[in-house]
Amino acid sequence: MKIAIIGAGAMGGAIAEGLVESGFSASDISISNPHEEKLKRYEHSGITTTTDNKEAVKGADVVIIAVKPWILPGVVAELRDSLHYNYQAVSVVAAGVSGEELQSWFDYNGYCPTLSLAMPNTAVKCRESMTFIVPVTGNEKNPDIAIYERLGKVAVIEERQLSAATALASCGIAYALRYIRAATEGGVQLGFRASEAQKIVAQTVKGAAMLLENGAHAEAEIDRVTTPGGLTIRGLNAMEKAGFTNAVISGLLG
Repeated sequence: MKIAIIGAGAMGGAIAEGLVESGFSASDISISNPHEEKLKRYEHSGITTTTDNKEAVKGADVVIIAVKPWILPGVVAELRDSLHYNYQAVSVVAAGVSGEELQSWFDYNGYCPTLSLAMPNTAVKCRESMTFIVPVTGNEKNPDIAIYERLGKVAVIEERQLSAATALASCGIAYALRYIRAATEGGVQLGFRASEAQKIVAQTVKGAAMLLENGAHAEAEIDRVTTPGGLTIRGLNAMEKAGFTNAVISGLLG
């Protein structure tokens, strides 16, 4: 399978790096961006780079378009005549764009490619993304799904769920990192160097996530480490008094 990535920004670049890290052949990946400076970092790994979007999609089985939403219509208009709708699938990574809009932009004499909306997060770079896929045309066997499965967990959802999924996973990675940053600052106050505290907190969060991966329930695991009159329950109550749970929910709801 050959993959073309349009856009070498934070998401497009992370997808390219994650695929190479997963063992995907760099020579089967092309990435395009209007600014050559952004492309230099990918050349050493063997990824084909170009400033020409039309050149990038030649021979690709899957085209991933990862650009800003306001740029997307122009990129689609540029590529539409160069895409082979009978065998090239297109995955669009852009927030706030509907499936209906995508179909109207890609429509070419009444035809549309196999098309999906994808919402990964930046952890694609280390192959730990939570990615959501909305098949716009095609079905749950769209070829882009196998690509994102190399980069973490994938869930195929309905479009009506996409905003909630974005808050939980795409925005959510920033929320998780904000907790890590806050806990790191607390660690400094407790006497650790900032670099040490961050490693401790990051590993602790990773361990908590792995417990849940193995089927545990979050509240049950909290109960395991919460002894009567102990340090953990005092800390939890102090966080709740400061509005921890409500703050998280309010952040998700925007």
